[in-house]
Amino acid sequence: MLNHLSSQPKLKLVNLGMLVALSFGVWSCGKETQLKREIQAVPLQVSVERFDEIFMNSTAETLPELKQTYPFLFPKQTPDSVFLSRTKDPVQQLIQRAVDSVFGDFNATEDDLISLYKHLKYYNPALKKPRLITVYSDVDYRNKVIVTDSIVLISIDNYLGTNHEFYESFYAYIKKTLKKDQIVMDLADTYAARWLNQPRRNTFLEELIYQGKKLYLKDLWVPSAEDYIKIGYTQEEWQWAIDNEFYIWQYFIENELLYSTNPKLVSRFIAPAPFSRFNLELDGESPGSLGQYIGWKIVRSYVENNNIPLLKLLQMDAQTLFNNAKFKPKR
Repeated sequence: MLNHLSSQPKLKLVNLGMLVALSFGVWSCGKETQLKREIQAVPLQVSVERFDEIFMNSTAETLPELKQTYPFLFPKQTPDSVFLSRTKDPVQQLIQRAVDSVFGDFNATEDDLISLYKHLKYYNPALKKPRLITVYSDVDYRNKVIVTDSIVLISIDNYLGTNHEFYESFYAYIKKTLKKDQIVMDLADTYAARWLNQPRRNTFLEELIYQGKKLYLKDLWVPSAEDYIKIGYTQEEWQWAIDNEFYIWQYFIENELLYSTNPKLVSRFIAPAPFSRFNLELDGESPGSLGQYIGWKIVRSYVENNNIPLLKLLQMDAQTLFNNAKFKPKR
């Protein structure tokens, strides 16, 4: 059909609809540019403290000062000899070399983190400036980031790249998120959960909307990132979700899942997993967490069709949001 369109004669006059669309596009672009300027001007200066490097280069002479600077990283009951021996441990030195090879130039990662915190501060002026500190966790991928009001710990040895040798024994669905671009995403996800503060989701719909709100916050906080990176998919998995969006939604509706309180739906469609569990032959082709994808689409649809302050959107109950989202999955 695209070929047919190109063969049509060109119109000499621009119709009113095209003028309106063009005007709207210019206005929208101008609004986005203004927003970028306002966020860039946010007076928040953060930097990353590379504790991992400092610690591995510490000596008996420098360790006491390091302990004073980072008392929360040194258990009082542990003697200095244990810390110093750790700096000479072959496994720790291997981790250090691996981190240095991937993060030898930390500037781009630090710029991404600064941008994230400027966005966080813009949307939440009450945000306190935290200390961002990189550490080793012996590749504990279950605790990649730890966020408090004043301190943020980033386990940098969990972001060395999907195919890194340290991760050979991990499942593919875990390995795919162990890369540089997920540092900001993991932090954004953690902050989003703190903002929403909704520990109890009784129905599947509530879970969908909760996950959708978290991902929508990533739209605001990391606007330049690709969607597949925000949700932690590969490009192929993202395309699969797009191509099958209508059928995913149809399955949820036909099986009356929206108001189900079955907790197993979380593991089937929300939690990180090798694939989503429709109990069909195609399961192995699907990415995990497709419920997050659908919830995100619903929340985005609501935002596109309604004008509402962000705080009210985040506080809105799932049913009201869903009723007014006008969500229509793509065929």
